[in-house]
Amino acid sequence: MKGFLKVSVVILMVLLFGRCQKEGEGDSGLKRLSISTDTLTFDTIFTSISSITKSVRIYNTSSNLLSISSIRLAGGETSNFRINVNGEASNEVSNVEILPHDSIFIFVEANLARNGGQKVMLAEDSILFRSGGLEQKIKLLAYGQDFKMVKSEEIRTTTWTREKPYLVYDYAYVDSCQTLTIEPGTLIYFHKNAGLIIKGTLIIKGTQTDPVLMRGDRLESGFANLPDQWNGVTLLSGSHDNFIDYAIIRNANIGLQVGNIEKSGYASLILSNTRIENMSWSGLWAMKSKILAYNCLIVNGGYYNTALLLGGDYQFYHSTFANYNGEGNNIYRLNPTLTISNYLVNTSNGTKYTGDLTQATFGNCIVGGSNSTELNLSLDRSRKSNYFFDRCLVQLSDTVKLTEPDRFIHLIRNALPRFINPSKGNFELDSLSGAKDQGSNVYAKTYPLDLKGVDRNADAAPDLGAFERVEKKK
Repeated sequence: MKGFLKVSVVILMVLLFGRCQKEGEGDSGLKRLSISTDTLTFDTIFTSISSITKSVRIYNTSSNLLSISSIRLAGGETSNFRINVNGEASNEVSNVEILPHDSIFIFVEANLARNGGQKVMLAEDSILFRSGGLEQKIKLLAYGQDFKMVKSEEIRTTTWTREKPYLVYDYAYVDSCQTLTIEPGTLIYFHKNAGLIIKGTLIIKGTQTDPVLMRGDRLESGFANLPDQWNGVTLLSGSHDNFIDYAIIRNANIGLQVGNIEKSGYASLILSNTRIENMSWSGLWAMKSKILAYNCLIVNGGYYNTALLLGGDYQFYHSTFANYNGEGNNIYRLNPTLTISNYLVNTSNGTKYTGDLTQATFGNCIVGGSNSTELNLSLDRSRKSNYFFDRCLVQLSDTVKLTEPDRFIHLIRNALPRFINPSKGNFELDSLSGAKDQGSNVYAKTYPLDLKGVDRNADAAPDLGAFERVEKKK
């Protein structure tokens, strides 16, 4: 009996001691500390400008109070990062407690110093957690890019190069008699509400392999297709000899405005091999201007995709105009893809402005989108209204009657353009596209290479639009 009691006491002591040890291990913290991520990465940010704030969540999944003796940046005061632990901004915070089944947030910002280099730099650090002799960490990574700042600046004749990206705040303004030339591969980022305004001359000399990119300055992936991040490019009336070749203009309010109602005269532009996409108002907004365009892709505008207003002189060849509710671009519009008008009404006071439409010529073009009818002709017959569509695919519902059918030659209206994946920005032709081999050789010989450099004259007949589809040989 006494032996049995001794054995029982020993077993009880072992159980109690084991239980105390287990609770002690739990109270030391990190074995029951759950963190939402082990690495926090900041996409490319501009040096000397603070990044967006990102957060990490620390969970206490146990039924006991969790105490962390310190949370600190490994780099301390020299770190390129700053942390805020549950409301306390400091490089090191001590004695942080988390209630049972509760959590806290750690907010992190990155701010990289200028390095004078051209390449993207990498900054690294860690957030260290220590409790009960145990240590755990979250890795911090940030990629930074030096830049040239342009803020509320009047530009005299100069050239922007690809050496470093340009970051425009408020506006960059090119006055009359001045010329801004932009070399191949130049990157230009615009802050919210910033824009490029041209009263003189703009010359963009991109190439197929090194286009000039203009976009908003939010580089996070969630902003890739988000419109209204900046104001766009404006060529004021009186601005002549503008030339844009191989440019990509993305995610603005109005991507490219040519001419304005307040100024006399007109703006003139040669626009080639250019993509204008994902705008909150309009991709191309032209008023009483002169434009020659070819190999252009103008897609996804919130209210208008392309609007040619107050008359003017317009020629578009082998270009694609399309408007879809794209992935992530928040475009839900009622207006058709292409609007042509020789007047404009000020809705605030009812004033009507008119102008002569000398010509609006479209050859080997596509006008498509998610609506059944994607063309609007709104013309005041008291002024000139000269327009012409030759070998074009234009989405028109069966109920639309053409009052001047002789202005449409070889019109394709009962076939979809069938792009490969317009919701993800791919407007090349699918194998079943009604635009395949439907073009005129006259325009294809004048503009033999498509937007990607493919020869339009290499198969049976040129395709419509900015892209030539080449079937793989079996």
